[in-house]
Amino acid sequence: MTATETQTAALPGKVLILATTACAYPAADAVGQAHLHYPANTFILRVPSPVVFPEDFYYRCFERGAAGILVMSCGHECPYQGAFDRLAARLDRVKLGLKERGINPERLRLSAICTVCIKPFLKEIQEMTELLTSEEATVHD
Repeated sequence: MTATETQTAALPGKVLILATTACAYPAADAVGQAHLHYPANTFILRVPSPVVFPEDFYYRCFERGAAGILVMSCGHECPYQGAFDRLAARLDRVKLGLKERGINPERLRLSAICTVCIKPFLKEIQEMTELLTSEEATVHD
């Protein structure tokens, strides 16, 4: 096994990032332009606003193999009036549903990321990776 294969095999499950076009996706792009790295199990989906996804979308993501979902939004600076408040309320309901399904609700996180928030962007990924790694280690003990 090569070093890259060994590193990839050691990663926890897939992390889906829903990154808003106006804020979080430019931050992801800035991470790339700065030649910074995050784990290879991270997949970024560029979206106008994560509020467009219904509650069922999140459950299906977990059912189909996502280990964690990071919803990176513009926060209250969202160009769509009221979208962030609706998104936060929706994710609160989804977290309750995850708990009922036996899935740790911390596997779904909402954060406000601006266009230049490189460190917070990377920190969110690192924290999710650590959570998933610790849960995986607990399961194998």
